[in-house]
Amino acid sequence: MEREGFDFQIDRIISIVRDSDAKLVGLQFPEGFKRRSPGIAARVEEETGTSVIISGNPCFGACDLDVALLDRVDIMFHFGHAQLDDNTLSGKVYFIETRSSAAISEVVENAISELRGQKIGLITTVQHVHKLEDACRILEADGKECVIGTGDSKIAYPGQVLGCNFSAARSEECDEYLYIGSGEFHPLGVSLSTGKRVLVADPFVNEIREVDPSRILKQRSVVIAKSLDVNVFGIVVSSKPGQERLELAGRLKDIALKHGKQAHILSMDLVTPDQLLQFKVDAFVNTACPRLAIDEVGRFHAPMLTPQEFEIVLGEREWDNPVFDEITGE
Repeated sequence: MEREGFDFQIDRIISIVRDSDAKLVGLQFPEGFKRRSPGIAARVEEETGTSVIISGNPCFGACDLDVALLDRVDIMFHFGHAQLDDNTLSGKVYFIETRSSAAISEVVENAISELRGQKIGLITTVQHVHKLEDACRILEADGKECVIGTGDSKIAYPGQVLGCNFSAARSEECDEYLYIGSGEFHPLGVSLSTGKRVLVADPFVNEIREVDPSRILKQRSVVIAKSLDVNVFGIVVSSKPGQERLELAGRLKDIALKHGKQAHILSMDLVTPDQLLQFKVDAFVNTACPRLAIDEVGRFHAPMLTPQEFEIVLGEREWDNPVFDEITGE
């Protein structure tokens, strides 16, 4: 469904293109914004005289830049995400954060009666970070204490969480969390990462709901159980900027060898069940985007473990202390 009420900063983009003297411009959108791309491309071309190429590849985060397109264009605009600490690429990429104009006051007020704690941690994605201070004032007016954590170097704004990094939720102590936004993965990640209750305040449908991690925990237990007698592991490494964890893959391979297991490092760009189908291994270990093992559970022809679950399988980590996989900074 096309999502309205987002600031695509078209005037800023046009100004940057004119100032850069670029002749060929790239546009990259996450899946939820791709339907807006033809209209944006047309306006940029009409007002600047440049040619525009739209990336058709999947895009799941700021870590997932279309490097092949970037090599062909003079500059590229990446929509929907904030810049990561290691994604500068010589100034050729401009990150258009695509902030939401959705009002959050009503849904935050509605959430107050559902909150159980006194000290509330506020978290969201980059689309709503500019509204967190407003949310904080609403909570404090009702007598709540509000905290907004800063996170590590991969986090651009206080209170921001990524699909692979929940450090902003752990940087301050609180009783529970209020996540402002839509979707389930980010608040679920905070719940699994912190072990605390998370309420979702969705401003798009004006809905309050509590995150329930029990289904995911059961799924992960099944994946671990299926991998306990595995002998041959395929350790998956992504070549995408911001996702490549080759050093981690090497360490995991060493652990496998120490326990008398076989392990092979498999490097690829886009990791899909079809891409892995030809590799005859007993189980995979995912060091690429942490969402893969969670979102795609059951779609791979062999169990897909997180690095932490792999350590549980080989006895290097306790089973009763599950840890959510993250790509963290300093």
